[in-house]
Amino acid sequence: MFKYLTKGKRGRIYVENGIAIKKSLSERVKNESHWLKILNKHNIGPKLIETKKNYFKYKFIEGEFILDYFKSNNSKPIIIDVLKQCRTMDKLKMNKLEMQNPYKHIIICNKKPIVIDFERAYKTKNPKNVTQFCQFLMSRKVCDITKYKVNKKELIKLLKEYKNNETDNNFNKILKYFRNLY
Repeated sequence: MFKYLTKGKRGRIYVENGIAIKKSLSERVKNESHWLKILNKHNIGPKLIETKKNYFKYKFIEGEFILDYFKSNNSKPIIIDVLKQCRTMDKLKMNKLEMQNPYKHIIICNKKPIVIDFERAYKTKNPKNVTQFCQFLMSRKVCDITKYKVNKKELIKLLKEYKNNETDNNFNKILKYFRNLY
């Protein structure tokens, strides 16, 4: 028997034995399961198990929210991994939304970040996953927790180059910037 876990803006989540069910009468269930099918092929998001009209089942992710994890762990490998996932979403021309404040949208499970909650994701010519996540990383809250001294001017310059020309080369400059933070 699935037990009630939480209620979101558009649906409810139930959990049992490591499996979660997200139920909703809105079209958001269909949208999220659509994106999870695509993203799972790229090892992004919780593993989708089953899709029906008003619900879908997926592997329940247990772990810590990203900022809680940063408070007592090395954040650099997580940052690099999430940036790579954001780059993949950008290449898929999908915008997740909420990446500028992904506190409840990234769960760290066994030292691996899992991006969750794709109900508002949409296809676009100009995705913003990498740039939005970098905005989050530049925030005072994140810098205070990680103790990183982010040079906003330098990072914004790299992000503008990336937005103007979303190549692997420009993305790798952003990765290098974060790898070299102390």
